[in-house]
Amino acid sequence: MRAWRVAELRGIDALTLADVPEPPPPGPGEATVAMVAVGLNYPDLLMLSGGYQYRPALPFTPGMEGVGRVIAVGEGVAADLLGARMLVGGRTGLLAERITVPLAQLRPAPESLSDSEAAGFTTGALTAHVALVARGGLEAGERLLVLGAGGGMGLAAVAMGAALGAHVVAAASASEKLAAACAAGAHETLLLDRAVPDLASVRRRCNLVFDPVGGALVLPALSALAWGGRYLVIGFVGGPPVALPLNLVLLKGVSIIGVRAGEAGRQDPEAGRRHLHAIDALAEAGKLRPHVGCELPLAEAPEAFRAMAAGTLIGKAVIRCDG
Repeated sequence: MRAWRVAELRGIDALTLADVPEPPPPGPGEATVAMVAVGLNYPDLLMLSGGYQYRPALPFTPGMEGVGRVIAVGEGVAADLLGARMLVGGRTGLLAERITVPLAQLRPAPESLSDSEAAGFTTGALTAHVALVARGGLEAGERLLVLGAGGGMGLAAVAMGAALGAHVVAAASASEKLAAACAAGAHETLLLDRAVPDLASVRRRCNLVFDPVGGALVLPALSALAWGGRYLVIGFVGGPPVALPLNLVLLKGVSIIGVRAGEAGRQDPEAGRRHLHAIDALAEAGKLRPHVGCELPLAEAPEAFRAMAAGTLIGKAVIRCDG
């Protein structure tokens, strides 16, 4: 079978589409899945150069979320799972035609989502839910500022905020990205210059900031918070972490809150299951639907990574493994 492999940490150019052995037969509590589609995420890109906090042993296959159909089950797994369309999760390994995983890494795909949407659903929706509900305590009627609102993570936060009754302000660097944010449920939009972002129009008016970008946006976004606001640190797409002026944090009475949705589930598995159930229910209710901005066959996966790296991608990049 085919799988993308990374044998050295030198970025996208290190990706190699290889013929690899079939995955092992499923053991007790395991299933083998024929992958249909895989959603790419920014951590996948960072791992190619060793820039993410989790560093898998070399060589490895990228891919942390996707959708597929069960083709074999191990001892103790119900035979009626065969043929089921399942969401697949893992820290790596999914960008392949077939994979064997523990049953705990599978759950039924929401019927409301297409295969491509399902492939890119979990990471963004789960991060948004953990950030806004568990960590940020978002309440209906609060004003939520979402930075990077045209990316897969940002669009998930826009949709989640709208579903939870917030007034969502979407900020992005292109009008096309803001159009996607409006479609996801944003109530206001801000077109930003990446180099010199101006958030003066929402200064001291926001209760929460959802920030997967960082970089030049941090200080303007911090100033956008009202008294007692919460700043949710999601990631650093915009560059290395910046120093925070703690005097401003003190004077504004704000909270800086780190969000690691995957680690939260590993630390508290029961809470992790509750979050997954919540996002699946929202999807089934039609309130969460990922925007797929790039869909390519397995052989063209590096092109999707390049679109992510260039910052031109709107929504999620999805790789089809079944064609």
